[in-house]
Amino acid sequence: MKLVNIHKQYFVLILAVFIFQNGQAQQWSLQQCIDTANSNNKNLQIAQNNIESASIKVKEAKSNLMPKLSANADYKYFTNLPYQLMPLSTFVPTAPEGEFKEAQFGVPHNINANLQLAIPLYNPQIYGGIEASKLATEVAQLKHEKSQEQIYFEIANLYYNAQIIQSQIAFIDSNLVNTNRLLSNLNLLKEQSLATGTDVEKVKLQRSQLTTQKQTLESKLGQVLRALKFTIGIPIDQNFEIEYNFNFKEETNYDVQSSIDSKLIQTQNKLLNIELNTLSKSRYLPTVNFVGSYGTTGFGYDKQPNSFLKFYPIGFAGIQLNYPIFNGTTTLRKMDQKQIEITNNKLQLDLINDQNEMQIANAKAQRLVTYSNIETTQQQIYLAKNIYNNTVLQQKQGLASLTDILLADNALREAQQANISAIIEYLKADLELKKLTGNIK
Repeated sequence: MKLVNIHKQYFVLILAVFIFQNGQAQQWSLQQCIDTANSNNKNLQIAQNNIESASIKVKEAKSNLMPKLSANADYKYFTNLPYQLMPLSTFVPTAPEGEFKEAQFGVPHNINANLQLAIPLYNPQIYGGIEASKLATEVAQLKHEKSQEQIYFEIANLYYNAQIIQSQIAFIDSNLVNTNRLLSNLNLLKEQSLATGTDVEKVKLQRSQLTTQKQTLESKLGQVLRALKFTIGIPIDQNFEIEYNFNFKEETNYDVQSSIDSKLIQTQNKLLNIELNTLSKSRYLPTVNFVGSYGTTGFGYDKQPNSFLKFYPIGFAGIQLNYPIFNGTTTLRKMDQKQIEITNNKLQLDLINDQNEMQIANAKAQRLVTYSNIETTQQQIYLAKNIYNNTVLQQKQGLASLTDILLADNALREAQQANISAIIEYLKADLELKKLTGNIK
């Protein structure tokens, strides 16, 4: 593979000065930024908490299989005792059949206290809920991976942008060196009446423009670095520098892995099938519970001379079965909806895979073109640099005018900017390809 090292021939000295001046600041590599974001980025922390929450929900679903024990108590004071109709023959043996007499039963004070136990022996909805909660944990993990992927993508973009801006500043510094040297020569020629004041003013104007461009880029660099620190999750005011030199090489094709979006759709498909299966079972299978209760019932009477308060034990154990017979076709309609959702889910998976395949092809083509542009623009920088140096020599010999020098300088700057643009497009295409193929991490 052919290595491409930007600025190698032109800006080694300037970059050395940069590094010397900032030697006290820690320089962060791209990998260090990503590693720190894994621990500090709040979006990733939220996604990690969602995984823990989903794991707890699995335990919650499983807890429905555990016995349920509850304590119940109530007290009732009847201001009017309930009535019941009794056959009249109970009181009058000769009374005809079909005649009744009202009678009040019970005592005013009623107290009930008991412990109730319920153990689910079989419930298809509980088992379906457990499987669904496990898949919900898998979904949370995939969303965490997707958040990681997105954070890595953002950090790499910001990191590359910062490096590109630093490279632009290095280009401007190199041009300022040339401009100051030219201005010094013109001042000497002006003293010898070999150059006009207008020539000097033209070069001063160019120097002023370069200085303004540098100030603008330095301000932009500060904004990008602050955004990078925010994404990493470190304090905005922390002393922070990125690596100044960066080498890159033409990458080979990455192995295509299943995208996070595709995995999410597949997991959702499993979840929909579990929900459909649970609905289907709930139509035909009963729920079976073991139930038991033990307690006491108290009766009290507060009138003399027979006032009393007595308690009597009560307890039972048994099996409770609930079998659905007809619920108005509600379950059938829900099953029809799930079938449509499953069909749409499969179509969505095909759509994502087709779209991803198309985007990968576009990213590969874009990366290939931009890499070729980088090599072309580097050759242009080399030629423009030679033309500029030769024009300066010719101007000293009186064979070239100041206009020729300024034109050569502009051509050099245009070649430099074209090189920077090509590098930006290459890095973006390569980063996008990594993301699409599942290799960004």
